[in-house]
Amino acid sequence: MPYDPPTHSVERSLRRAGAQLVVGLDEVGRGAWAGPVTVGAAVTGLRKPPEGLTDSKLLTERRRDALAPVLADWVLAYALGHASPEECDELGMTAALRLAALRALEALPVRPDAVILDGKHDYLGGPWRVRTVIKGDQSCVCVSAASVLAKVHRDGMMADIGADLPAYGFAENAGYPSPVHRAALDEYGPTEHHRLSWAYLDALPKWSHLKRGRALPSQDEQLSLGF
Repeated sequence: MPYDPPTHSVERSLRRAGAQLVVGLDEVGRGAWAGPVTVGAAVTGLRKPPEGLTDSKLLTERRRDALAPVLADWVLAYALGHASPEECDELGMTAALRLAALRALEALPVRPDAVILDGKHDYLGGPWRVRTVIKGDQSCVCVSAASVLAKVHRDGMMADIGADLPAYGFAENAGYPSPVHRAALDEYGPTEHHRLSWAYLDALPKWSHLKRGRALPSQDEQLSLGF
């Protein structure tokens, strides 16, 4: 199925409003049972993007792997930030996402004036100037670039972890639910790379005693999420 290529439309509007440098952010790993949540940050300027750029989820693994090094050379700057499984458990996902995003932004060699954030909810907040864009990873060039770079990097991290834990199939599922992952959890239980506040443990009676309480979002976070 063909998709419209991403554009610089949102970035141009932010520039007209006074932002000189705009960065796109996208996350990967939010719904995984294992591994970090990762946020990619990409500064692209207004140049024509590489052919075939779009949301990483719409690309095949082969295409993502081929596109990522091209993007790494093409972008003006990019960085990645991670929040560990322990931080996801201790902080809750909203705060973990913010932590990963801040780490990505702090790792950039330049400080952007505005952020385009994929999705409906602003998990970053002040003092950053944030524009949320639903399906921004498909429609905004800088967010698409961040999406691909973050996805390929995190998938590689999970494949490396999986080399020592082949039963869990991390090289194939990247820590997300899959029949192989479920079967390994049932037989061997969660590893140090698993999030222990996630609901999957409720379906594993042998290991449910390991479940931790999930951190609740603060009042401000609840408001930002529409609770």
